Amino acid sequence: MIKSRLCEMLGTKYPIIQAGMGPFSNNNLCVAAANAGVLGLLSTSGLFDKETQPWIYEAFIQTAESTMEDDMATVMEKLLKRTYRLTKDQGGIFGINVMVSAELIKQANIIVDTAIRVREENPDMKNNFKVIFTSAGDPVGWKDKIKGAGFTWMHVVPSVKGAQRCKKAGVDVIVASGHEGGFHTSWEPVHSMILLPAVVEAVSDEKTLVCGAGGFCDGKTLAAALVLGADGAQMGTRFLATQESDFHQVWKEAVVESGDRATLVARGFVGPARWIKNPRSSEHAVNTLKKSPGIFLGFPDDYASPEAQSLIEYEKECIHAVCTGDKAKAMMAAGECAQRISSMPKVADLVQTIVKEAEDILRGVQIKFLA
Repeated sequence: MIKSRLCEMLGTKYPIIQAGMGPFSNNNLCVAAANAGVLGLLSTSGLFDKETQPWIYEAFIQTAESTMEDDMATVMEKLLKRTYRLTKDQGGIFGINVMVSAELIKQANIIVDTAIRVREENPDMKNNFKVIFTSAGDPVGWKDKIKGAGFTWMHVVPSVKGAQRCKKAGVDVIVASGHEGGFHTSWEPVHSMILLPAVVEAVSDEKTLVCGAGGFCDGKTLAAALVLGADGAQMGTRFLATQESDFHQVWKEAVVESGDRATLVARGFVGPARWIKNPRSSEHAVNTLKKSPGIFLGFPDDYASPEAQSLIEYEKECIHAVCTGDKAKAMMAAGECAQRISSMPKVADLVQTIVKEAEDILRGVQIKFLA
């Protein structure tokens, strides 16, 4: 059986992280992933748009055992208690993914403070709810709050420089996210084959673990991550296309049906995003080139500018179309690995397939090259 330092740190069976994807909830997916032996992450970004995207917010609270009248902290508390109830008997390990970009600091503090309070009020929850995963912002300044409360702290970065800042901040597990990743991706196109070993060499030691993200979707890529020196791999798009995934069926089917050269990059909510190619995303890419060329040139634009806001409004319109099943107007994000996904299995079956394939590959490599 494949074991790594990530398994030892968290108590998971396998060195795999189910990404905390947004904008939809993945409340059911997280439970299924945790109970399958990997780290399950709850997305929280669906709580940020109650007024402007109520269709996302309503879907989130329905699987959080909450109501539209509850405030953000109450929704989070109910969701955490639900997730714990559904994972505790099988020993599932879970956490939350929190975006900490400057625009979302107020919401991020509410979510993190609620997580700390709920776990302290329910001490048995510490056996399962172990991780706070921060993303889309600067990790510096969060150490005392997150690690001081006893959580394992993870943060995702797109560069060696970002990884070194995580190291300075005291992050326990640094996730190096290559440009292959879906939805939110980096401004500069550094891919996993370059980024992951560079980050491992720069920051991995007895106190700091490194995992890969971006392009990891099966046993082959998990084995590759481990050989490159990582302690595990995060998978988003692969878990999105599963039976338990909370994402809309239109979105899941688009991943399964995608083929060769299936994705493109255009404006997203917080910067560059990778989308499945279709007429709407192709149009969005053309408009992005005209209105926000920095997406393709590697420098951030002004989020508040009229040009950026018009692109974001277009994106919201396309996401709403997904929610209503309007394929003609829908636009779905996915990683480059979408072209390698052709099935929609149950999460537990998927995990077992990935792990077995990785084990067979690693044994074969040893026999073939080290015999």
